[in-house]
Amino acid sequence: QVQLVESGGGSVQAGGSLRLSCAASEYAASPYCLGWFRQAPGKEREGVAGINKVGPLGYADSVKGRFTISQDNAKNTLYLQMNNLKPEDTAMYYCAASRNAYCTGNYLRPLFFSYWGQGTQVTVSS
Repeated sequence: QVQLVESGGGSVQAGGSLRLSCAASEYAASPYCLGWFRQAPGKEREGVAGINKVGPLGYADSVKGRFTISQDNAKNTLYLQMNNLKPEDTAMYYCAASRNAYCTGNYLRPLFFSYWGQGTQVTVSS
């Protein structure tokens, strides 16, 4: 069982930056896939970015060039650096993990992931 705890959310003005962290109780034995998702009120949960043991897999079009996913294996921690934030980025952000090896092509799909954190709120004001 992988336990995930997000932190780093907050309120910022448009154009600002935040870095989200996700501490994992264990970095799953290979293979594994990790991802960031977000959900705004009244909307479906959407994938933001994914990463596996090799490195970043990709990003949603809406965040490309602004968000960066990374990991520190020594600290069992996943990160999401968010720059040039926009009001439409306002959402609850979740990290997720999967022991499924087939990350490529699936890292933005919520159903692919079995383990979820409790979420951290990001609010961007205009």
